[in-house]
Amino acid sequence: MSHSDSYTPSKERYTNSVGYQNCGKSGLKLPRISLGLWHNFGDVDDADEALKMIQFAFDNGITHFDLANNYGTPFGSAEKNFGKILKKHFSDYRDEMIISTKAGHEMWPGPYGDGGSRKYLMSSIDQSLNRMKLDYVDIFYSHRYDPETPIAETMGALSDIVKQGKALYVGISKYPEDKAREAYQILKENGTPCLIYQGRYSIFTREIEQEVLPLAEENGVGFIGFSPLAQGMLSDKYLNGIPENSRAAHSYGFLQKSQLTADKIEKISKLNDIAAQRGQTLAQMALAWCFHKTQIDSVIVGTSSVKQLQDNIDSLKNITFTEDELWRIGELG
Repeated sequence: MSHSDSYTPSKERYTNSVGYQNCGKSGLKLPRISLGLWHNFGDVDDADEALKMIQFAFDNGITHFDLANNYGTPFGSAEKNFGKILKKHFSDYRDEMIISTKAGHEMWPGPYGDGGSRKYLMSSIDQSLNRMKLDYVDIFYSHRYDPETPIAETMGALSDIVKQGKALYVGISKYPEDKAREAYQILKENGTPCLIYQGRYSIFTREIEQEVLPLAEENGVGFIGFSPLAQGMLSDKYLNGIPENSRAAHSYGFLQKSQLTADKIEKISKLNDIAAQRGQTLAQMALAWCFHKTQIDSVIVGTSSVKQLQDNIDSLKNITFTEDELWRIGELG
């Protein structure tokens, strides 16, 4: 694949693609698999591999790229690097892409660089558009519920961002069920209905099945899952303990050694056996499993190589589970 300006996407990108599903009750279709830029796209990461992954994703019909203001090391670098790639390789294809970003977590020092205030969200969308050199994003999220800001203020800012043409749709991420209900109501009244809820979902984290998913469905809101591999726990990486270069080996980061108990490793091993019987790797089964709930419109994967991305795409070859498989997997979750 050429690294010059002459990138031409595959002509087969929509015929041999990952497939699409309407997001909630909206007319917007999302690819089954979306590419997340939380890790591996910052200034500290391999720029060549980042470019290859984005091109490979697009060549396979992955049209949705999920960012946030603070993604990348340092903060903002994922958006900035993505913006450079867009400008150089994708300037003719912007209308074939869904680009989402978020604000809600710490981004800059002082009282206005975090949370859900109108001040923070308005500044943040402008900064994000500037970093990516875009006129608008397709989806802008409130990245978390902020108990220190009235929800009407946060939702009012989201609505105004749409009305100003800076985002086409809005979403919320990680909101508790009662606050999500309130958010959906306010956004509807504002004339900018909530498109999508983004939440953590995997065999090991199923809380959203209780209230978040039914509520989203009731309101016509789509759902996209992140961390479907539970930060890599649902892969063959940890079957024999903790490899030195893995996420769990580092003291920083979201996956800590303490999470990989003997009991957990035994469960991972049993899940791996079920995956093998299905002709899949554990990671592939874990991704495919997310779709056993019909409300799941898309799943965000974070990959560090083209090979990993290909493996994730291959998980879609078998997303059918027997009742027995679902029961056995559920017992190990």
